[in-house]
Amino acid sequence: MQNKLQELTDKLYNEGLSKGKQEADEMLAKAKKEAAEIISNAREEYGKIVSEANREAADIKHKIESEIKMAFRQSLTTLKNQIENTLISNSVNKPITAVTENSALLKELITTAIASFNPKGSDSVSLSLLLPENKRSELEAFIQNDIAKQLKAGIEVGFDKKLQNGFKIGPKNEGYHISFTDKDLQQLFSEYLKPKTREFLFTE
Repeated sequence: MQNKLQELTDKLYNEGLSKGKQEADEMLAKAKKEAAEIISNAREEYGKIVSEANREAADIKHKIESEIKMAFRQSLTTLKNQIENTLISNSVNKPITAVTENSALLKELITTAIASFNPKGSDSVSLSLLLPENKRSELEAFIQNDIAKQLKAGIEVGFDKKLQNGFKIGPKNEGYHISFTDKDLQQLFSEYLKPKTREFLFTE
């Protein structure tokens, strides 16, 4: 009887021990599986973070490189324009200003401009002429004596304090004048010379 009781006790103990071990093994396996999943998810998330960081870094690098290239192109264009403007200014602006401020040359320009409104010299032409106020004493006699002979219908002459040099001319009562000031002539010559200067300086 005692032996059977001992056998039963041992059996129950062994079954409990076996069951406990089995449950422990299952729990350990489950824990390992969950740990593996956590590690896998962590690695996947880490990979995404690294990939996103690399993408953002590449975007930032591309933007910085693009901005640097654009800034360089703009600086180069500005430098080219400055070189062009300096060369043109030195070669054109000063000589033109000298011409428009020289009374003798100014008289020749006025005579030529008037002749262009009446190329045959036979038609009656009435013109309006604006001159610098600071040239009044030098040009009044020239206008009254020389220019009046070119125009049968006469010429209306005005002196403008805002006009520093050169002159403006146009048909009388037509509401417009063609301007021959130093700034107008400088602009005209500059627009013509800029492409030539750019081609000479920067075309290989």
